[in-house]
Amino acid sequence: MPIAPTNLDAVETGAEVEVARVGGERSFRRRLMELGLLPGTPLRKRRVAPMGDPIEIDVRGARLSIRRAEAELILVCAPAAAK
Repeated sequence: MPIAPTNLDAVETGAEVEVARVGGERSFRRRLMELGLLPGTPLRKRRVAPMGDPIEIDVRGARLSIRRAEAELILVCAPAAAK
């Protein structure tokens, strides 16, 4: 489990983390935020496809699949309860 903020793609599979920041272009940030990836939102990295892309995550009761390049733009940290 990461202590310092790190990119979502670098987090271990099965880890529960909290969104710290969503980077990238404005339209990309807005799309992910509309899907529920807001700062402070807990999520779990569920699994990764065999070739490393896409990554499946659980967020707000939904399962989302995002590309590894997109996961690199999502900064996450340890959940608030674990700090």
